[in-house]
Amino acid sequence: MVVLAASICTKGGKPVISRQFRDMTRTRIESLLASFPKLIPTNTQHTSVETSDVRYVYQPLEDLYILLITNKASNILQDIDTLHLFARVVSDLCRSADEREIVKNAFELLGAFDEIVSLGYREQVNLVQVRSVLEMESHEEKIQEIIARNKEAEAKEELKRRAKQLEMQRREQQRRAGAAGSSSYLGGGTTGYSPVPRFEAPEAPVTRINTSSPAASSTPRAPAFKGSGMKLGAKKSKQAELLDALGPEAIVSTPEVSAPPTPSGATEQAVLPKAGDSGRGSLPEVQQESVHIVVKEQISLSLLRDGGVQSMEVKGEMNLNISDSAFGHISLALGTSSVDFGKSLQFKQHPNVAKFVPGKKERVVALKDSSRAFPIGQSLTVLKWRYEGTDESNVPLSINCWPTANNDGTCEVSMEYELENDSITLYDVVILIPLPDGSYPTVTSHSGEWSLDPSTHSLAWAIPVVSTLDESRSGSLVFTVNGDDAAMFFPVEVKFIGQGSVAGVTIESVNEVGSGDEVVHSVDGIITVDNYLVV
Repeated sequence: MVVLAASICTKGGKPVISRQFRDMTRTRIESLLASFPKLIPTNTQHTSVETSDVRYVYQPLEDLYILLITNKASNILQDIDTLHLFARVVSDLCRSADEREIVKNAFELLGAFDEIVSLGYREQVNLVQVRSVLEMESHEEKIQEIIARNKEAEAKEELKRRAKQLEMQRREQQRRAGAAGSSSYLGGGTTGYSPVPRFEAPEAPVTRINTSSPAASSTPRAPAFKGSGMKLGAKKSKQAELLDALGPEAIVSTPEVSAPPTPSGATEQAVLPKAGDSGRGSLPEVQQESVHIVVKEQISLSLLRDGGVQSMEVKGEMNLNISDSAFGHISLALGTSSVDFGKSLQFKQHPNVAKFVPGKKERVVALKDSSRAFPIGQSLTVLKWRYEGTDESNVPLSINCWPTANNDGTCEVSMEYELENDSITLYDVVILIPLPDGSYPTVTSHSGEWSLDPSTHSLAWAIPVVSTLDESRSGSLVFTVNGDDAAMFFPVEVKFIGQGSVAGVTIESVNEVGSGDEVVHSVDGIITVDNYLVV
């Protein structure tokens, strides 16, 4: 018996899949399959048909034919038995005997065909054995996997045991070192050395220079450095460290840091604003009423130096604190925002607070059950919101840093800021501009105050208040410094604490539920900065 090929074809002789067990060209097998339907006699029950060269042993398979192409000397009874096994394998692997399902499972079918016939000769296998081979499960492999898992578990337990042992040894050494340290001559335990307390250099006094007096204008003095300041993350230069160690006297003798002449009354050396213990800085305190509402927001912003927003995120929450039980049944009506954040501004209410009515511009914060009252004497977060986007029109404070290289090896840097959000007021604004190592600026014009921060070797531009009510809404600073690499002045970092809401979440009115009477209330809007950079 020699099986030349096992095939599945359509009624018209088009091959669906075919497995050749002897060397046959594709053209040859397609020609044999194309001529097969023409050889089938009509109105007969035969399952085989012969030509001058080969024999077809076939079986209908719904709208298809499954057939074996053998030589004429093959045992037809064995061929029929082999054909039935092929048909059972196809039925076992395919849900239906249509062309799409056959093609979908062609890889598994061809693998099964190879298990039944090898090099044209029938293997002594049945359907169960073929199915087991296709599943490719190995008892030996499972045993090896179990052994490998057991070894891993044993290794982990050994590591835990050794780690515990090392920890016990370390504690024992520390105990012995502590006991020996009390009687050691040098007071340093077993090593003979004692820990030396870290030396903290005293903070250099800040000197204010006023050029309105004749003495100040005739004798140029360098701006005195502060001992500490806001950190940008830049590496402190060796020269700056040396100047800090020597104190203000060394700075005065340095010719490069002579203060440029400024208009009468201008302050060139400023102390960076320091926030109080409450974390409010210069933010005005709010007189609390029986119904007190705190609106907190935190902003993270990354501006591109050439314009545009790299990323912006605003997170906020509204906390309600009621100190009088008479005002437990109230509702908060939110005001209309002057800044349109669109659908990018997402709100999330407390589980007991009713959702905003879709389609309505009026937004009311009230309990779902009007018979219940808000808790008295404790702060409750009733509303949260979040905005994330890159719309430049939503930036509260725009920063423009424009370095321009000169022909003499210096660089002129022009800084500008402008308050873009009319509903907020910023306090303790500090803009930190990194400086090239070993170079110190000559400020030619400025609004607000400026100082040098030696800890980060940067120029700190401080504006006490930025508001739309006066000229502090915008300002500029121009200075010249050695260096011609514009990238050295970035990233610019901005710090401030604000009053109001960047997202425009305000309280329009507070009313009693039922009567609708307006309740006297107080609102404290606080804006803090997580990251505010120009990169």
